[in-house]
Amino acid sequence: MVADELAERWDLSRPKERFRGRLAEGRVRLAEPGADVASDPAHAYGPGGPRVAVLQPQTYMNDVGRSAGPARGALKLPLERVLVVHDEIDLPFGEVRTRLGGGLAGHNGLKSLKRELGGSDFMRVRVGVGRPKSTDPEIVSSYVLGRFRESDADVREMIDSAYGAVERVLLGEL
Repeated sequence: MVADELAERWDLSRPKERFRGRLAEGRVRLAEPGADVASDPAHAYGPGGPRVAVLQPQTYMNDVGRSAGPARGALKLPLERVLVVHDEIDLPFGEVRTRLGGGLAGHNGLKSLKRELGGSDFMRVRVGVGRPKSTDPEIVSSYVLGRFRESDADVREMIDSAYGAVERVLLGEL
């Protein structure tokens, strides 16, 4: 959902099927200084930002590195230019945090990324989805793969927060 928001707000190309995923590329359309994005989002953004590629792997989450690794190689990106947006059950729903590198916390998608990217020193935007009351792996899996139980407004706020974090990373503010 966050990747879709990035591609839409940045007015990137229509996604193409590449690297076992959907890849949208282009120059970022960042918010104009002083623009009121909330009241007029269609006219608040201007051209001139950096080139980006937004990859949405279409693999199983545990194999996400098989999409991201070849994309990184083909795009000739150093590891420090890779930004991963991922769900985080250890954060309350809607909380968004950024970090460079760090542990994998049992997240199989992050393990796959580390293996296929050649390290874990990539930037992360961690999007809190909360944790189910059970530790049963099937219940946890169903929880993270299922629909949000929160209101549409709360989900929209979470997506906006994650988008803002990605944009701050892109601008070098984080």
